[in-house]
Amino acid sequence: MAAVASRAAGILRLRAAGAERRWCGPRCAGLVQGFLQPGGEDAAQKRRVAHFTFQPDPESLQYGQTQKMNLFQSITSALDNSLAKDPTAVIFGEDVAFGGVFRCTVGLRDKYGKDRVFNTPLCEQGIVGFGIGIAVTGATAIAEIQFADYIFPAFDQIVNEAAKYRYRSGDLFNCGSLTIRAPWGCVGHGALYHSQSPEAFFAHCPGIKVVIPRSPFQAKGLLLSCIEDKNPCIFFEPKILYRAAVEQVPVEPYKIPLSQAEVIQEGSDVTLVAWGTQVHVIREVASMAQEKLGVSCEIIDLRTIVPWDMDTVCKSVVKTGRLLISHEAPLTGGFASEISSTVQCKHVIDDFLEKAKLTFLSQEQCCLTTIKFAVEECFLNLEAPISRVCGYDTPFPHIFEPFYIPDKWKCYDALRKMINY
Repeated sequence: MAAVASRAAGILRLRAAGAERRWCGPRCAGLVQGFLQPGGEDAAQKRRVAHFTFQPDPESLQYGQTQKMNLFQSITSALDNSLAKDPTAVIFGEDVAFGGVFRCTVGLRDKYGKDRVFNTPLCEQGIVGFGIGIAVTGATAIAEIQFADYIFPAFDQIVNEAAKYRYRSGDLFNCGSLTIRAPWGCVGHGALYHSQSPEAFFAHCPGIKVVIPRSPFQAKGLLLSCIEDKNPCIFFEPKILYRAAVEQVPVEPYKIPLSQAEVIQEGSDVTLVAWGTQVHVIREVASMAQEKLGVSCEIIDLRTIVPWDMDTVCKSVVKTGRLLISHEAPLTGGFASEISSTVQCKHVIDDFLEKAKLTFLSQEQCCLTTIKFAVEECFLNLEAPISRVCGYDTPFPHIFEPFYIPDKWKCYDALRKMINY
């Protein structure tokens, strides 16, 4: 009966072992490529341009020799570095043994063996539960959920087990060496089940860290930080950037600190905050605002959703007096709401610092320990209401995706209204 149920579920989700290689494998592996280069000359003219233009960062020589990589290759490089450095590290998930549908683990099984890179049944709850068990023994567990849209069957394991393991045992046991990877966000034609951005679901859960990179360089450094962090982490990878984003990435391992937002561009009139793919959208918006309105925008890539860098964001808003937050996820309950609420809060949070340490898994996870400012000061410096430009409160559409996503025109319109407020 269990086998029949498993088979039925696989068929319903079009991910059964047999169908995977014939249908989902080639289709998913070329998801972005198919969007950028669809069949037919007319279709190519209509759909070749994405809703953003990837802007690579300047090459960094701080970490030694670099190599041109797209985002999925930078992920592969990070995983390769981890397996080489840590003999206890293992990678597992659906179809990861032959490289995964996005090719992020290609070649790793041949290099490190089938005992360290291996497939799992089509059961997300089992994948995460298995990862928790491995991590509790002290090994490094790197689990892959094939799409972020499929992470919900594992929600109980993540929220009620992984996030609470250290707290409920009084730090006698923990699964801090667990990292969960998942392709995330819109891709051009992913529709309901291949386009979601579920970061806000996990932002409500103390005990885990949630990270989303914007580029290959950021992806490798942040993923290595997640893998070596002492708390369970969820690492969402913008799937539309897997092949669209290309830049110079160091070959050797390096780490980018978690819970530290990055000010990509300094400005004086408006603060723009985003993460993942949306960072490139607001970069274009900043250029448009400067060119058309003479407005100077400060751009912040949040990078870590939980625990997020309140200090950097609030200091920027104190300087500019205006804040626009944009993400692909639906407006209601999106993480932009949390940022907006914090910026507008009138309470001084310094007295809460010591109490907060009791809530988080460890002092490292308590981002509040680094914050020494009164949020009231931030609120009193606002020159206009905070603007949130996000997805609609509907299921993610297929052919209507261009109307759903918060593109540069929606963000620019919101920014113009703030300036004229």
